[in-house]
Amino acid sequence: MTDTQTEVIRNDEAARYELRRGTEVLGYAEFRPAGEGAVMLPHTVVEERYEGQGLGSLLARGALDDVRAQGQRVVPMCPFIAAYIQRHPEYTDLVHPQQRGVFGL
Repeated sequence: MTDTQTEVIRNDEAARYELRRGTEVLGYAEFRPAGEGAVMLPHTVVEERYEGQGLGSLLARGALDDVRAQGQRVVPMCPFIAAYIQRHPEYTDLVHPQQRGVFGL
């Protein structure tokens, strides 16, 4: 849960984290397996009418918190997710130490 109206849901069937307000999907972050114990986040989208409201950050945080809760590492191929981790170093540990330089971490 990100606030009283908006939440991040892991949708395994669609292989994405969805930022929802009620039943409406405001944005999503795709995920894919990336080897043992890792998940790749290749692409993030916030619907155009919701851009600039900080919802992408809510989505990134929700996805990264779930990756952490699953005991996995993240491969932040999406530039938005990589930039989010740069701005929030508390998530740097989710990226394998040998991959951090690739993402500017």
